[in-house]
Amino acid sequence: MTEQAQPKKNILFIMFDQLRWDYLSCAGHPTLHTPHIDRIAQMGVRFTRAYCQSPICGSSRMSTYTGRYPSSHGAQFNGFPLRVGEQTMADHLRRVGMDCWLIGKTHMVADAEGMARLGLEPDSLIGARQAECGFDVWVRDDGLWAEGPEGFYDQKRSPYNEYLKSKGYEAENPWHDFANSGTNGPDLASGWFMQNADKPANIREEDSETPWLTTKTIEFIEQAKGPWCAHVSYIKPHWPYIVPAPYHDMFGPNHVPEAARRDSERDDPHPIFAAFMDTMVGRGFSREEVRAKAIPAYMGLIKQCDDQMGRLFAYLDATDRMKDTMIVLTSDHGDYLGDHWLGEKDLFHECSVKVPLIIYDPSPEADTTRGTTSDALIEQIDLAATFVDFAGGTVPSHIVEGRSLLPFLHGQPPQNWRDFAISEYDYSLRPFAKTLVTRSADARLFMVTDARWKFMHAEGGFRPMLFDLQNDPEEFVDLGASEAPEHREIIALMYERLGQWGRRMSQRVTRSEADITKMAGKSLRRGILLGLHDETDIAEELSIKYRGAAPKQRFSD
Repeated sequence: MTEQAQPKKNILFIMFDQLRWDYLSCAGHPTLHTPHIDRIAQMGVRFTRAYCQSPICGSSRMSTYTGRYPSSHGAQFNGFPLRVGEQTMADHLRRVGMDCWLIGKTHMVADAEGMARLGLEPDSLIGARQAECGFDVWVRDDGLWAEGPEGFYDQKRSPYNEYLKSKGYEAENPWHDFANSGTNGPDLASGWFMQNADKPANIREEDSETPWLTTKTIEFIEQAKGPWCAHVSYIKPHWPYIVPAPYHDMFGPNHVPEAARRDSERDDPHPIFAAFMDTMVGRGFSREEVRAKAIPAYMGLIKQCDDQMGRLFAYLDATDRMKDTMIVLTSDHGDYLGDHWLGEKDLFHECSVKVPLIIYDPSPEADTTRGTTSDALIEQIDLAATFVDFAGGTVPSHIVEGRSLLPFLHGQPPQNWRDFAISEYDYSLRPFAKTLVTRSADARLFMVTDARWKFMHAEGGFRPMLFDLQNDPEEFVDLGASEAPEHREIIALMYERLGQWGRRMSQRVTRSEADITKMAGKSLRRGILLGLHDETDIAEELSIKYRGAAPKQRFSD
């Protein structure tokens, strides 16, 4: 039984891991050409200011899947479980008649304690969905089969590793030894060491991770009975930065944009910024020889992703599915690649917290916006609401904190759209956290950005950071310590907005606004009559059960 009429269209929700917003030719990259992704941008709308809700894999994904901020769903870092009972886009879509499937990565950690408390068996249908962000699983592989002295980073079975073994790649961990390593004569050249990034991965290109997942996606679509949502989640271009031939030498140092950084950024930096610059990955990407090898490999990984998009979209064309399938292309966060003397992600510069977002809506209503861009402030939690809206459902706004993007796709942008976007980051598990704050609860960062300004608040008594995106689009000059009246005024405004956001209604998830309206005042009709002097203080019908003759005595002393 569904809430509304069954939807007639499908959703192909594609997420690349750690893909920078500006490493696409449609976004202006000068040397990396991505014609297949660009094609979808020409068919739909490219959002130029879309922000993830936390610049770290697990938390960002949990926000996208739930449509809720990290401080609402609680999974604020990698390895933090999404608590039992948090509803996701899969739960909402299933309610309106759309199946929702996972193909690839989620970074989901199940709330095993909560499931045990409620007696949910992991191999039951409801237990499996609770453990997989609400999705039904076609194939899950989080694609990070690292191994150290204490064992594997991820303890689950890797379907991709099993595939490689079936193809004759003989090793205990072929993910690393073949797909993410090259060779140096007789020796292994691990992709974990960025000096090896210019070597071809020791694997046939068609057996590498990205083509493998594309094959799995096509296999799913071939048998799928609509309507369906398929979350196709690629691990690449996420590190290790190594890629198979012929992509390993398509790009060289001459194709790498100059690092967006200045020596002045290291002069008396904000303590949080200084701590990130001093991490192993920050120090590594500050070296030009690292950038000269890692970034061409990163670009090769993106080029391979784009070629696989060409393969996937050609399949949709051949099977006539383009006309009834929404296509969404995005990432969970970006990659510093040495900009601002940083590597990886974690902070709130545009290269880290801003994500690519392209949406193709096959509906005739979207014809007027095809090939356009929008600079509206988008939060990635808007995707859950968009999917429910596209599927014909009513967005449960008491649960989902994002808003549907269909009005933008249909050429009717809302008049009351948000004035600012929010992102959060919990760095309590970072080794430097203990040197910065005394309580792990204070190891939290908040970003507020609007049409011009970018603001960061750090708990624990630190000054804020502030950037003027209009006059300083590369975010080189931190104005957070400025005493200029105009800057103090902007900082005050940003704190006001952060307070406004912090006071949002985020936990009343069991009652919608419509429920509240229906319930208001109903206690009077159920006999709760507090504060009355006598029966004349209220309508006669409401006190009918409390008036009349007293019952005769039927008990004895």
